[in-house]
Amino acid sequence: MGVQIITMDGRERVLMDRADYDALVQASEDLADARFLVKAMDELAQGAETFTGEELDAYLAAPTPLAFWRARSGKTQAMLAKDVGVSQAFMAQLETGRRKGSIDVLSRIAKALDLRIDDLVE
Repeated sequence: MGVQIITMDGRERVLMDRADYDALVQASEDLADARFLVKAMDELAQGAETFTGEELDAYLAAPTPLAFWRARSGKTQAMLAKDVGVSQAFMAQLETGRRKGSIDVLSRIAKALDLRIDDLVE
């Protein structure tokens, strides 16, 4: 790899062939992908939940993650709303994405569904 360091505007700059630059970018992306896979494998090893193909399709088709997780739990909107202390109408608006829940509400929903708040937001 041919690299030349020059000073321009008081800052050091690195000059290199485009092919070398592209190779560095690709290596960086490959490393990020590898780190993601290692993290995912670690989560699986620690018992993270996995989806069947059918569940993945349902997750992707749901208007919001909340809609998927609530349906997967077997609870109705009314049941979950009662557990959380909100109206069924508000729960429906959260599920369709027409309303955004506060951190407090999302925290109560996550607790009721035995999830993390991160699981409920896109």
